[in-house]
Amino acid sequence: MPTITELQNISTQVRRDIIRMVHAVNSGHPGGSLGAADYMTALYFEVLKHDPKNFTMDGIGEDLFFLSNGHISPLFYSVLARSGYFPVKELATFRKLNTRLQGHPTTHEGLPGIRMSSGSLGQGLSVAIGAAISKKLNNDNNLVYCLHGDGELQEGQIWEAAMYAAAKKIDNIIATIDYNGKQIDGPVDDIVSLGDLKAKWLAFGWTVLETNGNNMAEIVATLKDARNYTGKQKPVVIIMKTEMGCGVDFMMGTHKWHGSAPNDEQAANALSQLTETLGDY
Repeated sequence: MPTITELQNISTQVRRDIIRMVHAVNSGHPGGSLGAADYMTALYFEVLKHDPKNFTMDGIGEDLFFLSNGHISPLFYSVLARSGYFPVKELATFRKLNTRLQGHPTTHEGLPGIRMSSGSLGQGLSVAIGAAISKKLNNDNNLVYCLHGDGELQEGQIWEAAMYAAAKKIDNIIATIDYNGKQIDGPVDDIVSLGDLKAKWLAFGWTVLETNGNNMAEIVATLKDARNYTGKQKPVVIIMKTEMGCGVDFMMGTHKWHGSAPNDEQAANALSQLTETLGDY
């Protein structure tokens, strides 16, 4: 298993991939992608029980992951490629016509690692719960993970799904909320405040864990700890504090990089802050 330092090196390379992919086509969502890079690296390279070389849509005998906030696709694609689902060089086709790496993940291109089309926010938790129920029906003891943006929690479907999961004791799911406090139009608290988010999830009947999503050791420990709370008649959610744009100083502390691509000078500046560790595509 990789060390924390090795995981940090992978996440740094993933951040380089994100900047290069978005810059190359002057389109995409770097802010949230950079912020959640440590979580996705920890999940795919340390915690998730999966088989990148033998991908199947049903995922029987494996843990499953569903990305609900599909706009952070550059992060998803980089982690999938770096963990062996498809060639790393394919990252160069991001957001280009007639390629498998579209702006939001889709299933009809047949890209390994993608089990749901996402980007219409609010739907991922429902899909993940359905997959978790399927696991139970098939006597498959593996787990289902899903990731959501904090602004996404303004969608009512999330709370319908949360209520259902608790009522039906769906205890083989681990949802994570990327709580960076920013969405495309500004701070989450200024758009529609989430209030006491921990209290909300507790009230909906979930086991709640909290973590720093930009501390690799902490996020690895929390993801492993979360597994210990499964199988206890309650679904599990991790409230994960992150910094949008983490790793690139001028992208941090603002919502403005939610969906904006860096120009040539900005991309060069960003890449100068991210050491190449695994080799660029």
